[in-house]
Amino acid sequence: MPTDRTRALELHRKARGKIKIYPTINIHNEEDMALAYIPGSVPPALAIQEDEGMSFEYTGRGNRIAVISDGSAVLGLGNVGPCAALPVIEGKCLLFKLFGDVNAIPVCLDTQDTEDIIHFCTLLAPTLGGINIEDIASPKTFTIVQELRSRINIPVLCDDQHGTAVIVLAGIHNALEVQDRKLRDMKIVINGAGSAGIATAELLLKAGAENIVVLNSSGILNEDNPRMNHVQKELAEKTNPEKRSGGLEKAIEGANIFIGLSKGGVFPAELIKLMSGDPVILAMALPDPEILPEEAIAAGAAIVATGGPGFQNAMPNTLSSPGIMRGLLDVRATVLNHNMLLEAARALADVVDRRRLGPGKIMPDIFCDEAAPRVAEAVGQAAIAEGFATREVPKGEIYNNLWQSLYGEQIMRF
Repeated sequence: MPTDRTRALELHRKARGKIKIYPTINIHNEEDMALAYIPGSVPPALAIQEDEGMSFEYTGRGNRIAVISDGSAVLGLGNVGPCAALPVIEGKCLLFKLFGDVNAIPVCLDTQDTEDIIHFCTLLAPTLGGINIEDIASPKTFTIVQELRSRINIPVLCDDQHGTAVIVLAGIHNALEVQDRKLRDMKIVINGAGSAGIATAELLLKAGAENIVVLNSSGILNEDNPRMNHVQKELAEKTNPEKRSGGLEKAIEGANIFIGLSKGGVFPAELIKLMSGDPVILAMALPDPEILPEEAIAAGAAIVATGGPGFQNAMPNTLSSPGIMRGLLDVRATVLNHNMLLEAARALADVVDRRRLGPGKIMPDIFCDEAAPRVAEAVGQAAIAEGFATREVPKGEIYNNLWQSLYGEQIMRF
């Protein structure tokens, strides 16, 4: 769906920022000030000095994250730098708040050095309950997430990696249920070997997929591909079991599922004719999909979805990332792993009413009030089960608390 440029600019000019900071305490007199600042801040400071975990009890740390970017891979815009990335990063902070009740701070860094970013995040960690890495180019983004996981004891979510992978897996779960097929039997082609494509391939492998072919700009990831970074080389060893080589046309022959995580307009409709019967097309590129849904349907696709709003079966990360982070924060998780993501994908897929499930309905609506609470609940309970939670909560509490904070009181029976 095209956006009116004039209206978009006017909205941003009028808003002058999509989030604000508001006080949680009112100060009316000197006594109020003394309690809220000095000397009132001394007792909690001393308590935290004795036990750093108390920082989650006496400060806003437990519901505060930073959305961190260097502006090197912003949506379909590319390397636009930190200042130009700010509208997008502010927008992501807004979505974390509106869909997950997470207080998110936009942080755009004037560096694109990997170690600088890692060092900055490490220093900032005591202020936060979690970090979201956003719009940082691959393979740098993988190095950052991996290193931070070993250096800090709060979870690191990368929306481009984890949020996208969960969305795609959830959509595939439901598409295959509609078609009564199994993931292990599917031949899957992923066009795009950046952060989203690689993370999606990894999660699909964890979910049980056995035949995945991934392509970068030089073709299929294999030993003959001359332009693979170290992360792509590692993935090449786990994918392409049929040892295919060449470009998209060679990869797509006989495939059941096409996942586009590349750029708009790169998937010609005639390639769908080369796919196996009843193909599934997930054209996820933003802002424009690899192929328009109506073109894909006309060419024989059975199920089509896209990454952004405006089309049937929209699959935006808004359905995944806010809920994932909410669940991590509520149990004070120290890490995010694949099992938590698998549970998030299953929970998101199950949000769709089975009476409505069909080729035109494999994903919840963008504003579905069940998505974030169910994903949060699944992730939180998975973190507890995995032993990565420092706070245990009863089953159903994460769901109910988020629902109440977003929509008003609602009790769900688990």
